Amino acid sequence: MHEVVDVRQHEREGGARMAVFAPVDGRARVDAVVRRIGDAIELGLLADGEQLPGESDLAGRLGVSTVTLREALMALRQQGLVTTRRGRGGGSFVSLPEVPAAGRLEARLRGWSTDELRDLGDHWAALSGAAARLAARRTEPGDLDPLRRTAEELALARETAARSRLYGRFHVELAAAAQSARLTREQVALQSEVGALLCLVLGSDEYREEVAERHRSVISAVQDGADQTAGTLAERCVRDATERLVAARLTL
Repeated sequence: MHEVVDVRQHEREGGARMAVFAPVDGRARVDAVVRRIGDAIELGLLADGEQLPGESDLAGRLGVSTVTLREALMALRQQGLVTTRRGRGGGSFVSLPEVPAAGRLEARLRGWSTDELRDLGDHWAALSGAAARLAARRTEPGDLDPLRRTAEELALARETAARSRLYGRFHVELAAAAQSARLTREQVALQSEVGALLCLVLGSDEYREEVAERHRSVISAVQDGADQTAGTLAERCVRDATERLVAARLTL
């Protein structure tokens, strides 16, 4: 049974969550809504059991019709990412998926060549590096609170699924701290490609602690306004994770 969480009760109403409910782009509006909300759920930006805004409110935020939204919610229900309850206290609720089994993750990793993984890593590093540099120039002290919480949650996380979500969430929130809606949306979309695969490299407690410390260093550099240092640290963090994925791919 999922615990019901009202979206209004969340403290984490920062840029990352705002980007989830920003108007969608493109002509294939149903697919765009499904991907936007689905990515946010899998990344943990929307909490398990959280109630989504009402249909008219959510359609208005996303800039789509209620008909389009209902089709998207139907697709999300079919994917097991959303449940709908009728009657008093009803609505649409987030249903966090279980992490794929190791065999499924390895099969998914086999679908990537090492060149494709490195290319993905270059793109990811460019996004995170740019976000860190911009955040160091633009952010206010309070904007870093979500990043600090995520870094500390990662330091304590025991399950690899939670670790991979928190790793990805950190980079999304870094983009949000840069006050760039476009960078934030790009990070959310990228995490939908690579996020689950990080379960294959985050099983080690030693590496989890190393990553948490790397994230703290990025936060410190952003707080100090050291934009080049922040960008370099963020890029190194991503490149290290990518090389670990490449190494895992080579063993398959």
